[in-house]
Amino acid sequence: MSMMNNLRAAVVRPTRRRASDAFESRPGDTPSAVVDCAVYQDGKRAGETCSPREAARQVKAAHQTGPGSFSWIGLHEPTEAEFEGIAQRFGLHPLAVEDAVHAHQRPKVERYDGMLFAVFKTVRYVEHDQLTPTSEVVETGELMVFAGPDFVITVRHGAHSSLRELRHRLEADAEGSGLLAKGPAAVLHAIADHVVDNYLLVADRLQNDVDEIEFDVFANKGGRGGDVGRLYQLKREVLEFKRAAAPLLRPMLQLSEPAPRLVDPEIQKYFRDVADHLARVIEQVQGFDELLNSLLQANLAQVSVAQNEDMRKITAWAAIFAVPTMITGVYGMNFEHMPELQWTYGYPTVLGVIAVICVGMYRGFRRNGWL
Repeated sequence: MSMMNNLRAAVVRPTRRRASDAFESRPGDTPSAVVDCAVYQDGKRAGETCSPREAARQVKAAHQTGPGSFSWIGLHEPTEAEFEGIAQRFGLHPLAVEDAVHAHQRPKVERYDGMLFAVFKTVRYVEHDQLTPTSEVVETGELMVFAGPDFVITVRHGAHSSLRELRHRLEADAEGSGLLAKGPAAVLHAIADHVVDNYLLVADRLQNDVDEIEFDVFANKGGRGGDVGRLYQLKREVLEFKRAAAPLLRPMLQLSEPAPRLVDPEIQKYFRDVADHLARVIEQVQGFDELLNSLLQANLAQVSVAQNEDMRKITAWAAIFAVPTMITGVYGMNFEHMPELQWTYGYPTVLGVIAVICVGMYRGFRRNGWL
């Protein structure tokens, strides 16, 4: 936690230094974690990929001639050493830096001294031929976004949900909607919209798995329902999806409120659209969760009914076999004076009586649905 201590010390005890010192080489320029880094001027990319240090210099130089320039730095699972220089150069808050490096955070949006810090849970649907009790259906990752007045820093954890295509699409649309020209807040919206659109795709794919489980539970399988292991595994995956999407709704609504924030009023209406899509996803996932709860209860009820039917069958056959057991038990006591003991037709008569009683009991049980 040396980086955290250094950053906290820098916040508590600021030191005087030359303005040029803020842009000198630091450990955070390690290229292994930097996926892409570029400067955008009036919504268009200025030059090729550069280092974070060079991006900061270009933005500072561009601001001397006028506003409208910002840098976008994308990182993938940086270490403390790789992120330390970038955090110091852009003045990122130590608490937000700690969350970004170590991940495992709840979706949220926080404000730190003129900067927004957003945490998104990314999701990906895992393809599978058949749902099993150990199938992974939803894979989650994390995406952190630092949005300041003249910079956007994204930190991604996980192997999926790359922002490369999103960045290229925004760059290609510079002459269209021109979201990049609206600054870092527009990039934050584009990332939020990208994450929520993936939620919609995963929810649609999950619908097929839920329908399959529902059919399996109520299919004709001797009244014993479906495989409870598959059902429980799907419920766990749905809960993981729910934990990723549900906490994000309130932050999206807050970003869409007309209040003094680091979001341009023109961008706030875009966040309202994202919040609407997110609310739809949450309703759909909650519906999955409730339906799976009902399917679990239905499966347990079917198992209970099947067990009761088995017990009735066992009881009926036990009652039938009790008749010959009782009669033969009486005649097996070997007393000298017993009814019909010396009668020539006593043995076949007793066997006939046993057969008649057993057949009568069997038909009675069948008529009542016990057999």
